[in-house]
Amino acid sequence: MGAGKHHHGEHSHAKTTDDNERRVLWAMILTGLFMVAEVVGGILSGSLALIADAVHMLTDFAALTLSWAAFRAARKPHDEKRTYGYHRFQVLAAFVNGLTMVAVVGWILMEAVRRFFDPVEILATPMIVIAVLGLMVNIAAFALLHSGSKDNLNMQGAAVHVLGDLLGSVAAIAAGVVIYMTGWLPIDPLLSVLVALLILRSAVAIVRKAAHILLEGAPEWLDVEALREDLSKAIPVVKDVHHVHAWMLTQERALMTLHAVIDKDADPAAALTDIQKHLQAAHGVDHATVQIEIAKNG
Repeated sequence: MGAGKHHHGEHSHAKTTDDNERRVLWAMILTGLFMVAEVVGGILSGSLALIADAVHMLTDFAALTLSWAAFRAARKPHDEKRTYGYHRFQVLAAFVNGLTMVAVVGWILMEAVRRFFDPVEILATPMIVIAVLGLMVNIAAFALLHSGSKDNLNMQGAAVHVLGDLLGSVAAIAAGVVIYMTGWLPIDPLLSVLVALLILRSAVAIVRKAAHILLEGAPEWLDVEALREDLSKAIPVVKDVHHVHAWMLTQERALMTLHAVIDKDADPAAALTDIQKHLQAAHGVDHATVQIEIAKNG
């Protein structure tokens, strides 16, 4: 993965964040407007696929609200207690959203098993109508989120929720048509399980990525050993690089500290500037704290 894709200047980063925030807000509004009709329709029709979709819509609204709040919080300036500001709140929001979707999948799977053994009468026509309307809303919301920043984990977490809803609507429509045409009720929990498993894969990926960042894991695109060798080759005065620590503030912002040993005749200030510029250009690390050490020999 190219390092350039991960580096953002302060101005472009702020502009991207503003755009992401607007997209999440509009997706939240769309979801909220349809939420009540979705819940009522699911209860009235008796369809698990539609009720599952309704539960998604409720959790989506909460998830999108959390994602939007995270973007708002990231605007707050850093202070003495939070020297990095509130950017990490976005990662925390993604982590919570991912865990929520895993819990929703668990509920759907348990309910589906129950309905396989104890089928429930389903009103196919209202199920289809409401699911089609839900699909239209979900497509609009997903288009808003999917066309936003691909590197922002908060956006990915919000998009997974809406994608789950979108797939749920498709499943509800398909189940409704099959039930209307044939009266075969098991199709409803069967498709619900299929959608739940598809959602689970994305939800687990979001949780894994967010946990990696929260645990101060190194950027996935960064090979620390290769970076050490690259610095020594790219900057001749650098003789050795050690005590390298790399982590992420968010998925888009990599941070690093390292010690660099340079020639005793080299200019420390110039070497520091060259190292930081190279880390930014070649490895996507736009904030690096470098401790310069002077070589004892030659």
